Order: sequence, then structure tokens, then C-alpha cells
Amino acid sequence: MEQGAQPFDFGRKVDPKMFERLINEGYEVDPSKYLKEGWEIFKSRAGEFIVFTLVIVVAMTVFSRLHLPGSLAGSVVMAPLYAGFIIVVFMLFKGQQVQFGDFFKGFNYFLPLVLANIVMSILITIGMFLLVLPGIYLMVSYMFVSIFIVDYRMEFWQAMETSRQIVTKNWFSLFVFVLVLFVINLLGALVLGIGLLVTIPLSFCSVCVAYRDIVGLSDTGELTTQ
Repeated sequence: MEQGAQPFDFGRKVDPKMFERLINEGYEVDPSKYLKEGWEIFKSRAGEFIVFTLVIVVAMTVFSRLHLPGSLAGSVVMAPLYAGFIIVVFMLFKGQQVQFGDFFKGFNYFLPLVLANIVMSILITIGMFLLVLPGIYLMVSYMFVSIFIVDYRMEFWQAMETSRQIVTKNWFSLFVFVLVLFVINLLGALVLGIGLLVTIPLSFCSVCVAYRDIVGLSDTGELTTQ
């Protein structure tokens, strides 16, 4: 992951040839492995993952009480916050020392994350109006967008298209994986919502494992420590 990321940098273009093999030849998908390794990663820093998830839940609650202004602010802030899970998991992948403040370094990728979140939301909403299925297709296809932005400092549109093209190659298997994560989070919500403090970070950890196994980690250096 690239050093010196700047919050209002649009990101960069990455050579698309790096992903041609995946897009053309495909790959294996193993949801049970992703979940098992995701659980191990979660357990290794369970306290920090839970506390950070609680921070996100509190932030979402505050924004929801502000009605429209809060909804707009929430849509801007949530993407960088969620990226904090990705940053910490990738630091653990690379054997780096993790501090709680690292969860907030998603704001170092603020602009591409927010732009991606806005555009994805619009396209998925349109897809839902078009007989639902196009929206579901895009929801699954965009599962690696934020990770590409963090891992490669990729600009938002290329991240969206790269994720879509790679996921489409084995879309149904990854749809099953996403469906399993949905059920896990639904069960977490049913336990008075408290279970979400575990299932939300577990889901991010598992998706990061899936990305690592399918795409691999970039070799552009360590995460930014700014």
C-alpha cells in the first residue's frame, strides 16, 4: 500500500494488465476459508475491532438523528470509517504493528472513497429500480472497491470497474459468500443488535481475506503512517 496518501488526492491509474489474468482465467472461491481466517484475524484484535465498531455505530446513530443533513454527513464519513477495518487487516497481513488510531486512517483516502461510495450508491439504486437483479449484481460486484482504493491508491472509477470485472468472473460463488455474510449479520442484529459488534468486523476481515487470496496484495510498500 502506498505511502504518503493524501485525503483529497483523487488516486491514481493502475496498469490494468496487472489484473488481466484474473479477469480472463478466473479463480477459485472458498467462502469457508475466508470466514475461518477472518475469524482468526478478528480474534487476534477482538477488543479493538469491537470498540471501533461501537464508534461507527454511535456515529451512525448521531447522524440518523440529524435527518437529511445527518444522512448526507453520514454518507461522507462512513466510507472512510469502514476503510479503517481494511487498513488494520492489511497491516496485520503485512506483520505491521497496529495501534487503535490506525482504524481512522481511512480518512487518508477520503476523496476516492467518498466518490466511489456516492457513485456506487447511485448505480445500485438505479439497478434496484430496474427489476432489482441489476442492483444485486452491482452490490456484489463492487465488494472489492474500497480495498482497491486502499491497497493501490486507485482512483475510484478504475477501482469500481476492476472490482466489477474480477468479481463477475466468478460472481455466483462470491454472491453465495456475500449472502452468508448477510445472514451472519442478520443473526448478529437479532441478538439485540449487540452481535453486530462482532459480525461487522468479522465480515470486513473475511472480505479482506477473500481479496488477498483472489487478487493478492500490492507490492507498493507499507501503509501510510500519516
